[in-house]
Amino acid sequence: MSPSDSVATTPLGRWAERHGTIISAVVAVLLFLYDAMNLTGQYATLGALSLPLLVVALVLSAGMCAVYVFRFRAPRAAPALLVVAAWGYVLLGVGLSPAPVVLLGLALYFVGARFEWPVVAAAAVLVGGWVVVAARPQLDLGYLRIGEVGVLVLAGFFVATVGLLAQSRRRHLVALEDRAAQLARERDARATIAAAEERSRIAREIHDIVSHSVGTMVVMADGAVQTIRTDPGRAGTAMERVRDTGRGAMTEMRRMLDVLRDGDTAPRAPQPGLVDLEQLLDDTRATGLRVDLTVTGAPVTLPAGPDLAAYRLVQEALTNARKHGGPLLSVVSVTLGYRDAEIDLRIVDDGADAAPPASAGHGLVGMRERVAAYGGSVEAGPRAGGGFDVHAVLPTGGES
Repeated sequence: MSPSDSVATTPLGRWAERHGTIISAVVAVLLFLYDAMNLTGQYATLGALSLPLLVVALVLSAGMCAVYVFRFRAPRAAPALLVVAAWGYVLLGVGLSPAPVVLLGLALYFVGARFEWPVVAAAAVLVGGWVVVAARPQLDLGYLRIGEVGVLVLAGFFVATVGLLAQSRRRHLVALEDRAAQLARERDARATIAAAEERSRIAREIHDIVSHSVGTMVVMADGAVQTIRTDPGRAGTAMERVRDTGRGAMTEMRRMLDVLRDGDTAPRAPQPGLVDLEQLLDDTRATGLRVDLTVTGAPVTLPAGPDLAAYRLVQEALTNARKHGGPLLSVVSVTLGYRDAEIDLRIVDDGADAAPPASAGHGLVGMRERVAAYGGSVEAGPRAGGGFDVHAVLPTGGES
């Protein structure tokens, strides 16, 4: 840790750090005035100082206070200068005085909060030695007792320890912040990978749909070629179907251009849709779970892409309910509503904790990616009364 690093970990501490120079200046001025009163008393009342020594002592006091104010600009030199100036008090015969006692204590905290423990221990020993030597005049005059000197020495070590603890706490907080940032980066990376994998899977399925549509077009075109002479009307109907199928295939192809695709081979069989929904629910019921289906509105035939997306969304919601619904899961309600130009899907269960944990696959990511590919939206989350709610709205298709 750099000696100049910030050590504030609370809003009040950060405020004090931003206004550190002003606060330090106020403390230094008050301390100098108090120390000047003490030195003047020793000169005028006790006669312990001559006038020249009083002037030197006042200069030392002012110098120590100035060093304290600008300690952040020289974090290594400032504590050393304070110790040297404090020994000047000893040479003048002043002994313990408010300015060196208080400033050396503050310096011990300053050093403890910024340097490693060997440096802090050495500083505490130096200050403790100064206290013992500086207290000698007061001990001889009976103004102090040896126990009080010991308390001052222990107080110095205590202040240094508090500084070390503040440094340790700050390092711990910095480590936690770094770890949180790392976890956030890892989470974002996993989400990006999951989205890429899901887009690749969707692209393969769209490829299957387009391949199936093209194959159907070829078969119908062959039939039209065979009947164009003998039954032109039938051939025209077949070509109209080829046209409609081609339009649907072009729509799916345009969607596929926006989705990254692996070079993996994939099955070429047609994909399921809402026409297979009842079979999907029956398979789920076979596991012992009650599944209720409610259909509102007039059913319409969906394009293959949205049809597959709706089917997969119900399939994923049922899978999540079985895996994460807990022992209280008893029923899953599936509501399919056909509305103008869109379908509304809602899958609700009554499990105790049906929300899949963050580490349990990428089902929710897949839902959103799949539905978003067709201009739809998905909302999923726990219900207030327990269980999980998945709500999706999908356009019914058309050219894009």
